[in-house]
Amino acid sequence: MRPFTYTGVENKEQALNVFTEKSHYLSGGTNLVDLMKEDVEKPEQLIYVLNLDYKDVKQNDDGSLTLGAMLSNAETANHKLVRTKYPLLSMAMLSAATAQIRNMATNGGNLLQRTRCPYFFETSMPCNKREPGSGCGALKGINSKHAIFGYSESCIATHPSDMCVALAAIGATVEVQKVNGSSRMINFTDFHRLPKNNPEKDTNLIKGELITEIHLPKSKFADNYYYLKIRERSSYAFALISVAAGLEIKNGIIKSIGLAIGGVAHKPWKLFKAEDFLTNKKPTKENFEIAADLEMKDAKPFEGNKYKVKMGKKAIVRALNQALVREA
Repeated sequence: MRPFTYTGVENKEQALNVFTEKSHYLSGGTNLVDLMKEDVEKPEQLIYVLNLDYKDVKQNDDGSLTLGAMLSNAETANHKLVRTKYPLLSMAMLSAATAQIRNMATNGGNLLQRTRCPYFFETSMPCNKREPGSGCGALKGINSKHAIFGYSESCIATHPSDMCVALAAIGATVEVQKVNGSSRMINFTDFHRLPKNNPEKDTNLIKGELITEIHLPKSKFADNYYYLKIRERSSYAFALISVAAGLEIKNGIIKSIGLAIGGVAHKPWKLFKAEDFLTNKKPTKENFEIAADLEMKDAKPFEGNKYKVKMGKKAIVRALNQALVREA
């Protein structure tokens, strides 16, 4: 690991003021420190923000919920308000990583974990995310776990987060503090980027911006929800395919739906076509299958990950069926 300076701060103003071009914010460090050890990330300054006051789960007057960015994944997933009003999010978060990592990792840090693949860690191989312009080793290499949507010639890696797939389905908003002291809100579907020609940029944050809170809209999916995670082993593995499904059903009709899939793109992939098709329709297996076909017909797999198309279709249908029959 390369030398760096360590700066502790007591409030957001201090954090923003000491930030430089070679700085990284540090909270739980479960992703950043690993990358520093591998000589992939090379910050000259770490700014420790875990002591900032954004560690609450707050119920708002309009029925929405606010999650502090410095709260741990474990505290968030097990919080009574999250478990009862947003069980889809809780289920997704508890499927991630290990208990030890969930105890350390923060909500803001989860949003910022790098989209990556094995070539990103292997410094002897080309990787445009790690070294822009060096090429993508996975394009003609081993790409069985890589993207089938939204990729470019520059990068075909997939986003690793389970929490973020659920947040995309729920329709969250991220609040960030800007360097000039003001704040801005970012719709979750706009927070992460597709690679295009700049795969080194995982998010649409401006350098130095600090995530402070995540806002969840009024709960609609507390009764019918499911997070499906398909992986090579039963624990401690990123998803090959994951699906977050939430249904609001009234009088036997789907009044609203939240649906997103993971393991297929550089960012959590919101299933807009399926949502539009299923809204105001009956929650039947036939309709679920049509919706899944609508989404997956645009997939462009590689030789090594063609299985993801069929798996994705079946996963969408299975997650929706499980959400339908789930007891409140």
